[in-house]
Amino acid sequence: MLTLEILQELWPNCDQRYPEMLEAMASQAPDVFAKYGLNDDLTIAHAMAQFSVECNAGTQLEENLNYSAQGLLNTWPKHFDADLAAQCARNPQMIANIAYAGRNGNAPAPSTDGWNFRGHGLSQVTGRANYQTLANTTGLDLVNNPDMLTDPDHALECAVADFVQCGCLSCAINDDVKDVSIALNGGLLGFPERQAWLTRWKTALGVQNVMV
Repeated sequence: MLTLEILQELWPNCDQRYPEMLEAMASQAPDVFAKYGLNDDLTIAHAMAQFSVECNAGTQLEENLNYSAQGLLNTWPKHFDADLAAQCARNPQMIANIAYAGRNGNAPAPSTDGWNFRGHGLSQVTGRANYQTLANTTGLDLVNNPDMLTDPDHALECAVADFVQCGCLSCAINDDVKDVSIALNGGLLGFPERQAWLTRWKTALGVQNVMV
């Protein structure tokens, strides 16, 4: 089972950015994991491995959208041309509202949905529709209070509920890190890192047959 000591070992810089987060996660872990059907250390290892990548080991619970002009062109070539990228560079709110407009349930431009529903939390939930689905699952008013995803009182539950509603649990039970990654992230971005984190979490939690 997840403990404070394990969290402090694997996410050593989390408390510097988000005080009380690790203590809250450790205290809530038994109830939260059981509530959402993560009933063994294998499935917990898979969830924590994915969260470790998504939130950079607990140090980045809000999506970093501080892109340069070239970064925008490289990341979102369909949404930014050279002129628009130059106008938006280093303006995270403007970038979010353009890049995410009309996607994942967000209203079309002009709208602040892109910024309001940018990636948040341990699993980086993104988009109004996904916030609403997660709100329905958890009973938390996340659409009107997006910052609840980064609140120590709710962060772990939101992430675990998101992990399950994305379809990750059956893949985790089968120890299939590739399909877990696709279910949560929509692709294989950072897949070697996800594999490496899974190995670390399996070792920390004492899961047998650690993957390499």
